[in-house]
Amino acid sequence: MHTDRERCVRAVQSKDARFDGWFFTAVLTTRIYCRPSCPVVPPKPGNMTFYPSAAACQQAGFRACKRCRPDTSPGSPEWNQRADLVARAMRLIADGVVDRDGVPGLAARLGYSTRQVERQLLAELGAGPLALARAQRAQTARLLIETTPLPMAEIAFAAGFSSIRTFNDTVREVFALAPSELRARVPKKTGTAATPGALSLRLPFRAPLNPDNLFGHLAATAVPGVEEWRDGAYRRTLRLPYGHGIVALAPRPDHIACKLTLSDLRDLTVAISRCRRLLDLDADPVAVDDQLRADPLLAPLVDKAPGRRVPRTVDEAEFAVRAVLGQQVSTAAARTHAARLVTAHGKPVDDPEGGLTHLFPPPEALAALDPETLAMPRTRRTTFTTLVRQLADGSLHLGVESDWAETRARLLGLPGFGPWTVDVIAMRALGDPDAFLPTDLGIRRAAQELGLPSTPAALTARAAAWRPWRAYAVQYLWATDSHPINFLPV
Repeated sequence: MHTDRERCVRAVQSKDARFDGWFFTAVLTTRIYCRPSCPVVPPKPGNMTFYPSAAACQQAGFRACKRCRPDTSPGSPEWNQRADLVARAMRLIADGVVDRDGVPGLAARLGYSTRQVERQLLAELGAGPLALARAQRAQTARLLIETTPLPMAEIAFAAGFSSIRTFNDTVREVFALAPSELRARVPKKTGTAATPGALSLRLPFRAPLNPDNLFGHLAATAVPGVEEWRDGAYRRTLRLPYGHGIVALAPRPDHIACKLTLSDLRDLTVAISRCRRLLDLDADPVAVDDQLRADPLLAPLVDKAPGRRVPRTVDEAEFAVRAVLGQQVSTAAARTHAARLVTAHGKPVDDPEGGLTHLFPPPEALAALDPETLAMPRTRRTTFTTLVRQLADGSLHLGVESDWAETRARLLGLPGFGPWTVDVIAMRALGDPDAFLPTDLGIRRAAQELGLPSTPAALTARAAAWRPWRAYAVQYLWATDSHPINFLPV
């Protein structure tokens, strides 16, 4: 979008928050870059130039605005609605792969050469993977500086910097303030005791956001010991690269309140990225709803409760296992099956609030279990054991970098995997915004009630007009039912 100068200028002059994260405005006279909705008086159009990423602004010598804090804007929705090389690379960078494995590790995960990855990122985002990861480290550093009392040396390494000097230089360059000056600008808090490793954050999103089906789905399908709904928040355990964590996510009118407790602060960036992905916070609801509203039979559903998101996952392999456990059984039965696996094979964790007890068991642990202990039909045992064995040995990989079409084909080749299981994994684990479930009983009921075609083939043909947002149409169709997944828990 940053190449459409006229459109960008209009967005800046109208302070349109819908475009935050889509592009960044750099002001030539002040050498500052802002989000489109920056509250200051817009600069003259001749003094504006536009970039596709914060990293590109920083590489061009601009520093972040202290007023609108462009580093805290929602991420671009582009990376969650595409499955090409650039989008997959951006999802991996957000997941901290460059900080852990370097650019060669990023390229290896994508199956391309380092040169090809760098060339395509530079062409589309104006910055290579190192610069994009550096911008992310700067954002994490600022967050730790402003929300924790940690010494600067600890913050430097927790944010992913290789040295304190690099940390100091980057913070000064990006924010035009020394780390200690950033901390001095934060109002002092009194009367609150800090919990080691605990952080309270605000996760931004593009309005509108309807939390009903989003949190309703997560709460209604929560696996005891791993997930729970408590005091108006969805809580769950997280398996992270350096340790584990516990997160509490609660909807607010203009943000998601996020409380994170981490065993290792180096996991902060990854934990935030996975929470944003879980709640689909980087979606563009206006674009989605406008497309779906064009269908006169869907329009009343969209107008009644706009801004529905697709509830996703923090662990793709975990969701695939749970999808198999949920085949042809009720939501309650699926939770019971999963809870038994958690108790028997999950790693215990300590929860200060006492409700969560385990991490969901990884494929390696599940691949070692005795199939005869599974209380399910023999054919589903075969489906389950084949899935976890292939996930454990790496012959099947599910991750943010997965190619959607290729992974669908691989899943369809497994015993017991039909279109419904594959599409629900594509929708909620892989993040495909166009995944569709025409054979789902709830979808067929909703279609019949609304006057849409109720046979899978006819409904799929009608749904072609909803592309590329059919996964969101699924949420609106499901919402016609009285199932608990559609209601925010009380």
